[in-house]
Amino acid sequence: MVDRTVADIVVERLLAWRVPRAFGYPGEAIAPLVEALDRTGGEPAFIPARHEETASFMATGHAKFTGGLGVCLATQGPSAVQLLNGLYDAKLDSKPVVAIVGEDISGPLGGAHQEIGLSRLFGDVCNQFVRYGRRPEEVGALLDQAFRTAAATRSPTCVVLPRQLQEALVPEPQTYGAGVITATPGEPLARVLPHEADLDAAAQLLSGGQRVAMLVGQGGRDAAAEIIEMADRLGAGVATSLLGKPVLDERLPFHTGVLGEVGTPAAAELMGGCDTLLMVGTNDPWTDYFPMPEQARTVQIDIDGRRIGTRYPADVPLVGDAAETLRALLGRLRGRPEQQWRATVESSVDRWREVAAERAAAAADPVNPQLVLQELSARMPGTGAVAVDVGSVLYWYARHLTLPPGVNAQLCGTLGSMGCALPYAVAAKLAAPDQPVIALVGDGAMQLNGLAELITVSHLWQQWRDPRLVVLVLNNRDQNGMGGGRKPSSDPTHRRPDVPYAGWARLLGLHGVRVDRPELVGAAWDEALAADRPCVLEAVVDPAVSLAPPEPAFADLRGLYAEGAPARKVREQVEVTANADDLV
Repeated sequence: MVDRTVADIVVERLLAWRVPRAFGYPGEAIAPLVEALDRTGGEPAFIPARHEETASFMATGHAKFTGGLGVCLATQGPSAVQLLNGLYDAKLDSKPVVAIVGEDISGPLGGAHQEIGLSRLFGDVCNQFVRYGRRPEEVGALLDQAFRTAAATRSPTCVVLPRQLQEALVPEPQTYGAGVITATPGEPLARVLPHEADLDAAAQLLSGGQRVAMLVGQGGRDAAAEIIEMADRLGAGVATSLLGKPVLDERLPFHTGVLGEVGTPAAAELMGGCDTLLMVGTNDPWTDYFPMPEQARTVQIDIDGRRIGTRYPADVPLVGDAAETLRALLGRLRGRPEQQWRATVESSVDRWREVAAERAAAAADPVNPQLVLQELSARMPGTGAVAVDVGSVLYWYARHLTLPPGVNAQLCGTLGSMGCALPYAVAAKLAAPDQPVIALVGDGAMQLNGLAELITVSHLWQQWRDPRLVVLVLNNRDQNGMGGGRKPSSDPTHRRPDVPYAGWARLLGLHGVRVDRPELVGAAWDEALAADRPCVLEAVVDPAVSLAPPEPAFADLRGLYAEGAPARKVREQVEVTANADDLV
């Protein structure tokens, strides 16, 4: 009988939980596990990143793009510290990720070199589960519990394994006291539906609405058909959160776009004019753009009851799966509404689309960043994935990139950390190597970690059936990181260094395209998307193009609340404005 070590048991549990790869940065304290992964021939695979932070972003990106469990590996000390950013991303966006941290306790008096209290370090971000492995026979059950907890709570967990334990032999026969898998990674543990009485109350409230708005978040994934049918039955307009942008076809005439500072005026107007709000799987933080207090009666659907009512008061809370809950509601709705409200919403959408086209066509020095995203919209592949970084590129993505149905897009939505897009793109490409992936990155994020992770891309790309991974770098040389109407300082110490991003890609054996003329932007996208290898498309853009956040509807009336005006008086003003012909 072949001797098995604890490291081999870890590999077996990864396979049992259908984890295809683990991302990490190798080190002495995790070396036995990395060696065990290397012996598998790639199932599961170990994917070395250039930095522990990007490895944790890759694990979270895997969970976001696939719905499965992400796994990242690191050693104790500074290596473990670097995992926190990606793990907090997983926690705040509710994704299951398991961090396996190696620890070397062979130092003087049993202490560990680079010793950090790992229980405290991970105690907040992995608050659902942080455990140390102590004995070889318990490791399998310990990992099962970590995986199960991550899947059930949609959150990160952590297991610490001393190096000596990883190398220890596992006694035979091995028994897993808690090793029976009871959950599919990334899926609910059970069918969840609200109580009948709550469904009846929600249907009554929605049926009585005259001006219904729907706000859809990432919890609406896999419920697009039900959301569209509900919108038609209620005559509603629809807005989405940033995380909910890929849920629906954005070409729908009543789809107002993304809500919030990065979003559209049409979405703000929808919220400002509604008297009834249906929230589906969203925890959108842009509360300034929500209906005013007491303006709208609200139904909120979420699989996690802890989120209901945290952004806006919910008259009827419905804890349940989005698709099934919507189907149950549809069977209870009565009648069809007047179409005047829907026509008003669609007129607002048409006006916004005209404004968006005008903004993209505006002259800039040298290239308008909005034009770059608009030209991509016309060329977006019908399948694949988009990874979006934080910065001004987020604004242009939210407003100017129309995602085809079926194209998955992910971003660091709640944490808002720069440097996520390229690690996400690597994870998405490894999960579906036969489909194109596009990463949208600013020059700040590219200098933060993107230049290094292009080395990872250059190491992996020849294994991909479809070699297309296009990294758009919006090079605006703006040290502030957001552009938004500011010209870069004339002082070179206050400007971001102008790095030859496309040239760096070519040095790595990738393709590189640099464009600094607006009439060539479309051709640059054509070249990048037709390349026979990953490509960096560097667009030299104008930092003076304004971000132009939409004005929240009734922003002046919100000030009345801040000054302590009576709610009755404010409601009267809302009603007067809501009945005006120029509502949206």
